[in-house]
Amino acid sequence: MATSPETAPQNSLSRLLSGFGRLEMQKKLVLLVSVAAVIALAVTAYLWLTQGEYKVLFSNLSDKDGGAIVATLEQQNIPHQFSPGSGAILVPSSRVHEIRLKLAQQGLPRGGSIGFEIMDNPKFGLSQFAEQVNYQRALEGELARTISSIGAVQSARVHLAIPKPSVFVRDDQKPTASVLLNLYGGRTLDPAQISGITHLVASSVPQLSSGSVTIIDQSGALLSQLKSRFTEAGLDPAQIRYVREIEDSIGKRIEEILKPMLGPENYKVQVAADIDFAQTEQTAETYKPNNTPESTSIRSKQSTETASVNGPAGGIPGALTNQPPVPATAPITSPAVGTTSSATPPKRAPGEPGSIEAAGISAPLVGAAQPISTSKNATTNYEIDKTIRHTKQAMGSVRRLSAAVVVNHRKETGKTTTKPLADTEMKQINDLVRQAMGFSQERGDSLSVANAPFAAGEKPGSGFSAWKDPETLIHYGKDPLKYLLIAAIIAYLWFKVILPLFKSMFPPRTAAQIAAEAAQSARQSAMFDETDAANQAELNNYSAKLDRARSVAQQDPKTVANVIKNWISPNAA
Repeated sequence: MATSPETAPQNSLSRLLSGFGRLEMQKKLVLLVSVAAVIALAVTAYLWLTQGEYKVLFSNLSDKDGGAIVATLEQQNIPHQFSPGSGAILVPSSRVHEIRLKLAQQGLPRGGSIGFEIMDNPKFGLSQFAEQVNYQRALEGELARTISSIGAVQSARVHLAIPKPSVFVRDDQKPTASVLLNLYGGRTLDPAQISGITHLVASSVPQLSSGSVTIIDQSGALLSQLKSRFTEAGLDPAQIRYVREIEDSIGKRIEEILKPMLGPENYKVQVAADIDFAQTEQTAETYKPNNTPESTSIRSKQSTETASVNGPAGGIPGALTNQPPVPATAPITSPAVGTTSSATPPKRAPGEPGSIEAAGISAPLVGAAQPISTSKNATTNYEIDKTIRHTKQAMGSVRRLSAAVVVNHRKETGKTTTKPLADTEMKQINDLVRQAMGFSQERGDSLSVANAPFAAGEKPGSGFSAWKDPETLIHYGKDPLKYLLIAAIIAYLWFKVILPLFKSMFPPRTAAQIAAEAAQSARQSAMFDETDAANQAELNNYSAKLDRARSVAQQDPKTVANVIKNWISPNAA
């Protein structure tokens, strides 16, 4: 009788159990342990391959914040890991930002200090002093959090001394602040960062000056008065960077013009710049005399002329009686006062009384000779040339440039030897470099161009850089090495332990067993053929009956309908 497909696994299992029963007890234990180890290693490799990559959620947390975050993650059933070496909390990389936002909504991490969240739940009946203390604590916590966000700062503590305000000026005290910085190992703060922290704290507290802020590190060293050695020596790091930028810019221009001619590795350029950082301001005021009449300019002119005739005192005392009266003149025939007549004055005979003309007045002299007093004053103001010049020299001007260029020998075509460049080529290179660097003879610039063979050295980029950096090699080779090790262990257990035991469970068959199995297989095949023939005859008989029923239904459909109706009737037997 033929074996059905359902009995085939049963036969295989029974055969396997019978083979396992033939093994010794020691081999049975070895086989079971090996199979379990292979299955465990395969499952471990599958989990490592299928699990998501974990990334750092937070690192360098305080114990209080770390415990709060871990408790929140466990409460929300979020998978996480803890790195004991770095103290970091790891979560799946696809949910890092989501988890950070959820924790930030709950105010985590708090940074080990209390901020303005202390004001979220005010207590009823809180005194004014307690409110002031809470505000000061909150301000200190917020400043500590802000300072801790700096890269080199691991943690910070801020202490504010805010005095109570007073209405008396002599009792008024200014606030002060102290900052303790806990820096990462091997990290330092430059003077600019220290100054930034000082101004940050001073700007956050009213009436707090920068000089009242004291900053120290975890070792107790005072950082708030730290100064750069360059600054104390009169050197500014910004000036050094400016000089370096000028030198790099000029060197780059020279390289750009030599690269198409000589190739990228056939020249070397070095530039030294002497920069004048002196800042000079000069104000000059110059006065020049007016030597020529044409260049003179009169600002103002004033003339005064007086004349008087002194006579004997007589008459009524007074100012008017001390002087003789002036003879009357006809205005028609005589010029008006202040004008002169163009007519020639009449000639007087000897002994005839004369006249006086002064200050635009003409008066006759009568009687005996009387003393005459005249005065004439003239004042003229001239403009004087004046030049005011304000000169301010620019800071950072180039005082002198020095450039040195070394050109490699040219390689001969098809040969390994080299030859120096011709004089015409060297002169052309010299002229191009002069133009590129902005050579100035008046400024005292210097240029030196040399042609020499370059020493053969290691080409850049040759060799495997990972061998020079073991940490990089371990980082990138750790995961492949892990999977290779698992595969090697599985292969060893399979080929060296399990397969030999399976071979011992099922020894090779003899010729008689092979012949008996062949005969049994032939008998089963014959039985299968007979069964197939019977099934085929039965199938043919069924087809004939079906064709006959179809023909009856086509010839007499009413009879067929009555038969079917009787079949489906509930009263049918």
